Amino acid sequence: MTTNNINDSMPVLVAVGQTVQRDPALDSLPSPLSLAVAASSAALADSGIPDLAKHIDTIAFVRINSDSIPGRSGPFGRSDNLPRAVGDAIGADPVRAIYSVVGGQAPQQLVNEMSARIAAGDCEVVLLTGSEAIGAMKTAQRGKLELSWAQERGGQLEDRGTGPELISAAEIAGGMGNPPQVYGAFEHAWRHSKGLTKAEHQAHMAALFQPFTEVAAANPYAQFGTARSAEFLSTASQENYPVADPFLKWHVAQDAVNQGAALVLMSVRKAKELGIDRERWVFPLGGADTQDKLVTLRPSLSSSQAMACAADAALKGAGIGIEDVAHFDLYSCFPCAVQYACDALGLNSQTDAEAGLAQRQLTQTGGLPFFGGAGNNYSMHGIASMVETLRADPGSTGFVLANGGFMSKESVGLYSTEPNPNWQPVNNLVAQGIIDDTPDAPQAKAPTSGQVEAYSVVYVKRQPLFGYVFGISQGERFLARTDSRDEVAIASLLDGDALGREIKVEPTEKRNRLLL
Repeated sequence: MTTNNINDSMPVLVAVGQTVQRDPALDSLPSPLSLAVAASSAALADSGIPDLAKHIDTIAFVRINSDSIPGRSGPFGRSDNLPRAVGDAIGADPVRAIYSVVGGQAPQQLVNEMSARIAAGDCEVVLLTGSEAIGAMKTAQRGKLELSWAQERGGQLEDRGTGPELISAAEIAGGMGNPPQVYGAFEHAWRHSKGLTKAEHQAHMAALFQPFTEVAAANPYAQFGTARSAEFLSTASQENYPVADPFLKWHVAQDAVNQGAALVLMSVRKAKELGIDRERWVFPLGGADTQDKLVTLRPSLSSSQAMACAADAALKGAGIGIEDVAHFDLYSCFPCAVQYACDALGLNSQTDAEAGLAQRQLTQTGGLPFFGGAGNNYSMHGIASMVETLRADPGSTGFVLANGGFMSKESVGLYSTEPNPNWQPVNNLVAQGIIDDTPDAPQAKAPTSGQVEAYSVVYVKRQPLFGYVFGISQGERFLARTDSRDEVAIASLLDGDALGREIKVEPTEKRNRLLL
C-alpha cells in the first residue's frame, strides 16, 4: 500500500464499528443511544488509537426512525441531542453536532459531505454514527413495558429536520403511502418492462434475494441471519405472507432491529499524525448525491434516473468504469431497488455473461430483509462492511448505493484502500440541474377510463385491504384506488395480470375511485 504522494488534505476512513442485539432480555432492552454508543466505541477500538475520541471535532448522527415523520415522536421519549449524548459517553466533545435529514441515503450522503468538509479544512476528525432500536420498542409495546429514552442534553445541534416532502397530498389520496405499496407498483412496472409473467417474476425475485440470505447467515451483525431457499422466498406461507402485491414478507426490509454502526473519517494528515495503521485506511474515490421528482411526475416507473445519474457521476469522478468495481452493496429494501440499480449500472442482476463475469455479490451485509432494515442508517452498515471487505482485498474497488424515500434520493460512494490522486469533492446533482426536482402537483382528477401502467394491492393482517393503480389516459398519468375491502375490484387486480388492462374510474371529492 502506498503512503507517498497522497495529498494530506484528502479524506480517509480509518475505523468502523457495528453492533447488534438479537434477543435482549426484557430488563435490558437497548435504546438508540446505547446502540450508537456501542457501535461508536467499537469504531474507536478499531482505529487502534486509545485516545482517538478527544480528537473528534464533528459528530453526525443519522436521524432515527421515530424522529422521521413530521409531527410524530416515539412512544418512550427522545433525546434532544443524540450526537452530543454519544460524545459524552465516549469521551468526545465535538465542536459541531449534526442530526441528519431523513432518508436511507443519509449515511453515504454524510460521507460525501464530510469528505468535502475535511478537504476544505472545515473539520479534521468526524464520527458518523446511527442506530435503530425498533425491535426493542416493539418488544416493549407488546409486553406493555415502559422505557425511558427521554434525555435533555442541550448544547449546539444542527438539526436538519425531515427535509422536503417526498410524496404529495394528491399522491396519498390516490393510494400511494407506505413504501411497500409504492415499491410494489414499481416492481410490477419493472416486470412489465422486462416482459416477465407474474410467475416468472416471483421466481426472479427469489433467485435475486436467495444469495443475500446466505451473506446474512454468515454476518455476525445480521439481525435475521437465516439462509433461505428460493422456494421459500417465492411461496406464500405462514412465515412468508403477502404484504403488498407482489411482495411477500421476506421480500421487504425488516425494521424490527436493534443495530448500530459508526465510521471515523479524517484527513490523511491527521491519520499520519495519530499513527493509524496504513492497512486500516480506506479512501473515498468518488461520490454523488441526487434527488428525483415526485413519483407521479417521473418519465418512467420502471427505471431510476436518479440512480443512473448518481452512479455515472461517481464513476466519472473516480475515473473508473463499472467493470473496475469488484464489490457492491446495493440498497435492497425491495427487490426492485436492486434491479433498478443493476439496470442503471448496466449489470444483469444475476450474471453478466457478455463481460465474462461470474455472478456478483450485490450485498456486503445480507440486505435489508435479512441483515436488517435499520431505518435511515442501513447504509452505515453497508459502508462499514465494505471497509472490512476492502481491507481483506487491498487494491480492489467497492461501490455503495444508498437509497431514500420512494427511490427519491440516491447517494453513491466508491471506495478503495488505494486513493484516487485526482479526488475532488462532489456537488449535489439536483443543484446542477441534472434532475429537475420542481415539486409540481400531480394531476388531482382522473379521466373516467384508462389503462393500468402499474399497480399494487395492500394487505393488512394478511388480508387484502385495497388496491391502487397508476393509470394512463391519452399519455397522461393518473392515480386511482379501490374502496377499502372492495372485494370485487381487489380480486380483479389480483386475477391474472392487470398491467395494460382497461379500467374505469369515478372521480370523487376525496380521490379517484377505481372501479375496474
